[in-house]
Amino acid sequence: MEYRDIPGADLSVSLLGFGNFVFGTNWWGDFTDDDAVRIQNAAVDHGVNFFDTAPAYGNGLAEQRMVETIRYAGRDRLVLSTKFGYDFYSDPGEEGSHRERRQDFSPAFIRTDLERSLQRMKTDCIDLYQAHNIKLAHYADEVFETLEALKAEGKIRAWGIAVGPAIGWREECHQAFIERDAATVQTVFNMYEQDPGRECCEIAAKRGRGGVISRVPTNSGILDEEFKSPDHRFDPKDHRKFRDRNWLVYGLKKNEIVRPMAERLGLSIRQFAFKWLASQPGLVSIEPNILNENDIAEFAAACEDTRLPDDMLAKITELYADDFGFGPDAHACDFKSSVAEGGAERSSYQAPVLTG
Repeated sequence: MEYRDIPGADLSVSLLGFGNFVFGTNWWGDFTDDDAVRIQNAAVDHGVNFFDTAPAYGNGLAEQRMVETIRYAGRDRLVLSTKFGYDFYSDPGEEGSHRERRQDFSPAFIRTDLERSLQRMKTDCIDLYQAHNIKLAHYADEVFETLEALKAEGKIRAWGIAVGPAIGWREECHQAFIERDAATVQTVFNMYEQDPGRECCEIAAKRGRGGVISRVPTNSGILDEEFKSPDHRFDPKDHRKFRDRNWLVYGLKKNEIVRPMAERLGLSIRQFAFKWLASQPGLVSIEPNILNENDIAEFAAACEDTRLPDDMLAKITELYADDFGFGPDAHACDFKSSVAEGGAERSSYQAPVLTG
C-alpha cells in the first residue's frame, strides 16, 4: 500500500481509501453488520488506513459499523474521517428516498453532530472532519472558526469539505483551499469527469498545502465495466437512474478506446483509471465503491507503481479534450453550481487563480 502525506496536516493516508457509505444504504445491496465488518477488516489487512464515513449514511448506521474495525485495527493505526452538516435527527428521510435532507452548519449543530459521531464510533477524536455537501451559502466565518476551535480542543485533527452528490461545485472547492485553507477537498473526480477535481489538484500542488480525495473514481460504475449494454435498466433504488443517458451510452464507447492501453500494462480498466488518478499531483486518496474482498484486492494491486507512463497520460489528456472523438453528446456531465443561472453549467476546465 502507498501512503501519502496531506501537506499542512499531520495525516498520512492510504492511497486506497475506504468509504463505508455503501454500508449505510441499500443502493449497492443489502449488507449485514458482519458483512460490513468483514470487508472493512479485509481492507485493513491490505494496508488501508483511511476510513471515511458520515452520520448521514444510514442515519448513523455506517458510523456504528466502524466500531469493530477500529477495535480490530487499533485506533492509532487508522485515519478516521467522518462528516457533519446533515440533520438527520430532525429530518431522517424516507426509506429508499434520494432527496436531499435538511442541513445545519451552525456552530451549535457542528459540535452536537461531532459529539454524537464520537459516541457512535466509541472514540475521542476524529482525524479528518468534513463539511458534508456544503454550499457557498454556508461559508460563514463562524463555521470555520468552530472547526479551528475543535482542532485546538483536540476533538479533531484536521478538517475539509466533501462536495456533491453531483459533479461540480467549483466555487466551493476553490474557496475551501484558497480562502479557507482546508486540509482536503473531496469531490467527484475520475478519468471521464476530470474537472473540477483536476483544478483542485493544481491548487493543492501549487500552494503546497492540502490534498484532494477522489470520490466516484470509476465514473459511477462505467470504469468498473459494470454495464454491458447502453440499454441497461436501473433498479428503482439505484441512484444512477438520475444520470444523463449519454453518460452510459458514451461511457461504454470510451472504455473501448481505453481498453488497449490498460491491457498493454496488464491492468483492468478500473485499475488503469485508478492509476490515472494516482498520477495527478495533489491527489492523496481514492475512494472507489468497495463491495467485497475481490474489490479490495484489485484496487490494492493498483497501488503498486502508481504512475502511468507519460505517453499514456498525454493520450488521455488529448482524448478528454476532444470528448474522445465522439462529439458534444459525449462531453462530461454538466456541473452543478451555486452561482450559475439555473444551478448548472457545462463542464469545463477553469484555470484556478490563487489569491489566498
